[in-house]
Amino acid sequence: MHVEGLVVGEGQPMAGATVAGSAVVKFRRALDGQIEEMAWDDVTGDRLSSAAPWRTFRWHDNQQHYSGAYWSATERGHVIYESRLELAHLLFADFDDEVNHIVAQPFLITMTVDGRVRKHVPDYLLITDTGLRILDVKPRDRLSKPKVRFTFGWTRALVEGRGWRFDVGSEPPTVELDNVRFLSGFRRDWLFDPTLIGELQAHDLHGQTIADACRLFPDHPAPLVRSAIFHLLWRRQLLVDLTRPLRPSRILTRREG
Repeated sequence: MHVEGLVVGEGQPMAGATVAGSAVVKFRRALDGQIEEMAWDDVTGDRLSSAAPWRTFRWHDNQQHYSGAYWSATERGHVIYESRLELAHLLFADFDDEVNHIVAQPFLITMTVDGRVRKHVPDYLLITDTGLRILDVKPRDRLSKPKVRFTFGWTRALVEGRGWRFDVGSEPPTVELDNVRFLSGFRRDWLFDPTLIGELQAHDLHGQTIADACRLFPDHPAPLVRSAIFHLLWRRQLLVDLTRPLRPSRILTRREG
């Protein structure tokens, strides 16, 4: 799923930057907490998929960032975030049906650039239907800072050198974020009646408004039907224009393919 304006392709290497030696990656195994270290060229998606967050955080008074843990439908468990902006991108990743696995702060990468040892911990590793995706999250007003551009530049070069995808995410469109945040309230599949979900899936709702679709199932309470429709929207079995605020008058479309 691509959300217009969600991903910002900043992060090119600074002019004249030189790279020396090989990159090394360290990651913490989720199974036992032990740290593994290997050459960047040798690490695989399978190894990284079992990583635990490289660092943890604590909550305290007057902290600068809003951190926490989000229950992910993709993971069927909690994934950490260190800011509201990271949470926003975590919501979009969880909503993306091409994303199969989400790892927060998946590894520490170290390499020598311009004669100095550089280190970076990406914000998220997303394992998708089309391959690995590394996602860093940064406010838009910080993307032009030389240090940020430099770090994202050499990180991008390493990631794309492996044939993986590197994205930098900033502030997503407000309406789309509001809609995805709302639909995330309907992500827990065990809360919905399987019989009702089956009836909705069997019925052709293409072209119906949300309000009209709710009236097509009089044997079920309207609030339950509406909630089940929102659940199918979260699962992307039904689609709606998320660039506009959700309203009862919004048109539902079927998922092709």
